[in-house]
Amino acid sequence: MTDPAAIYRSIPGPWGPIFVAATPRGVAAVDWLTTEDAFRTRLIRRLGGPVTAATEVDADDDAKAHLASAVSALEALLAGRPSSDLSLDLTDRPTWDRRVLGEVARIRWGSTASYGDIAARVGAPRAARAVGGSVGRNPIGLLIPCHRVIAADGSIGGSGGNAWGSGEDGLEIKRALLAREGVHIG
Repeated sequence: MTDPAAIYRSIPGPWGPIFVAATPRGVAAVDWLTTEDAFRTRLIRRLGGPVTAATEVDADDDAKAHLASAVSALEALLAGRPSSDLSLDLTDRPTWDRRVLGEVARIRWGSTASYGDIAARVGAPRAARAVGGSVGRNPIGLLIPCHRVIAADGSIGGSGGNAWGSGEDGLEIKRALLAREGVHIG
């Protein structure tokens, strides 16, 4: 049998199941408000290979370790606790997205940064909208904390659009995630 491109599992979350996947290089995906089939289909398309439930295969030890670390980090986040650094696998993403998401991943627990702040950090201070596009394409939601990216005026900003349900649902989830970290934005 060919090794899978990624292994995945789900954990319970406040908005329904949270699906998480890992490769031998790191955590590759986190998604919620979706079905297991839709999650697998998107991941197969992204990674170009089989994606298998962790319980159905004797997976690569590195992939298993990354998956276990991701699950622990998600459980900590949902419980309102920071977690340690993770290895992330963004090898299939464009260079721009990797740069932006790398900066977003550096936003500390309980802190926020604006889209413009992130643009400046990647050396493109006039590219706040392009940063928003990259944030909206984040395949590792929650663990690359896009909920910590807010508007320049300090308001909540965007929410990933319909990826988190309706626009208003997304904003409520973003507020709830920030509140778990002690950040309250109107």
